[in-house]
Formats: sequence, C-alpha cells, structure tokens
Amino acid sequence: MCYRYAQRWVDAFHEDQQMIAFETPLYLKSLHNLLNTLFNLWHYERFMDALQKFEAAKSVLPLEQVVNMEGLYYLYYYTHQINKHYMQGTYSEGISLVPQLMDIISSEQYNWDDHRLMLFYYKVACLYFGSNNNSKAIDYLNLIINQKNPDYRQDIQSFARILSLIAHFELGNERLVEYQIKSVYRFLGKMKDLHQVQQEIFRFLRRTPKMRANQLKQEFIDLKTKLEEIKRKPYEGRPFLYLDIISW
Repeated sequence: MCYRYAQRWVDAFHEDQQMIAFETPLYLKSLHNLLNTLFNLWHYERFMDALQKFEAAKSVLPLEQVVNMEGLYYLYYYTHQINKHYMQGTYSEGISLVPQLMDIISSEQYNWDDHRLMLFYYKVACLYFGSNNNSKAIDYLNLIINQKNPDYRQDIQSFARILSLIAHFELGNERLVEYQIKSVYRFLGKMKDLHQVQQEIFRFLRRTPKMRANQLKQEFIDLKTKLEEIKRKPYEGRPFLYLDIISW
C-alpha cells in the first residue's frame, strides 16, 4: 500500500512536468519517499530505477541556485547511495562516499539537524562494519553513543550500542566487551516497547554475567540463529534495516 501511494505521487509529477520546476522540493521528497519504501521492501530493481530518476534531477533542475534545495538533494542523495550499497552488499565501495559526506557535515553549509547527522553516522558505521573495519565503525558509533541527550532517538541509540558491542567482540577487546554488555543491558532496560530483536538481545545480555569467557562465542552464535528466525517474521524485519548483524 505504501509503495502504491509513493509511486502515484511520483507519477503525478511526471504526468505534469511543469510542476517539477514549480514544486522542486516536493518532487525530490516524492522520490525520496518512493526510494525509502522500495528500500524497506528490498525491491532492488525498482529501487535502482527510482534512483536513476532522482540522480537525473540534478542535471535538469536549478538546485545550486537555492542552498536549501541543494541541501535537500544531497541529504537524500547520500542516504540512498548508502542504501544502494547495503542492497548490493558493496560495503567497501560505499566507503568512497564517506569523505565527501563528512566534508559537507563539517562545513555545516546545509544546517542539517542532529537527527539527520545521527542517521548518517549510523549508516557510515554500518558501511565500515560491513567492510570488517570494526575500529572505524566504533569511531562513528561513538559519535551517537556520546550524544548529550541519550533519550533522543532511542531506537538509533540502542542499535548503535548493540553494534558497538559486536564490533568490540570482533576486535577481541574482552575487557571492553564486558563493559559494553553492562552498558547495553542498562540502556535497553530503560527502553519501552522493545522490538522482538531487542528483546532477544536483552535476554542474551541478562545471561552473560553467568557465562564463562569460553562460552561467550557460542552464545553469540546461538543469538545469531535466533535473530535469523526473527528476521523471517513479516512484522519484525524492520529493525534489521538498522541492525543487519545477520551478515556478521
């Protein structure tokens, strides 16, 4: 249903090409919504078709004449370029986007809000995690975890902490893993309305103090098996768009 309405919104602009120039921000937003929907549904071919239309907009619309409009384009552009690499599994190639994106963020030329920055930091961390560069993934996750307001976007905060725990485990940082387990456990314990994937991880963390060090690896393997079962459930797959640790 969401896909149908998102596609109709884009089609309405293509049926009246003049409206694209008059309502450029709305046109970009319509493509952005369509791309988000296709990414959530994991429809790769349709996603790539919509992405080509979005990329083509830059050459025909006067985006550079209005800073806010240009900022909107690049906000959506980097979001969906990274999503493309997620869908393709080309995490290492996706890292080539990071220097350009960080330059834009550092310049503050488009005044993107904290919410947008958190999402980008998380997406970049996932690129590095998928490329087996756990140290760099942790650097970007720390930009989220060390936010002054830990209650802001608790969903992203929780997944950032979980991914950081796994990255430290992969690096063999045993002492930090022990600290991270306690930290993630406390954070999830304060949250309301946990997804099933978060509930399973919470139960795993609650058991860890009773585990011996040589049991931890097998427990992580068992956790992964349980998460794979959850991912197959129709209404529980969305968290894996934020936390695709199955590929781990």
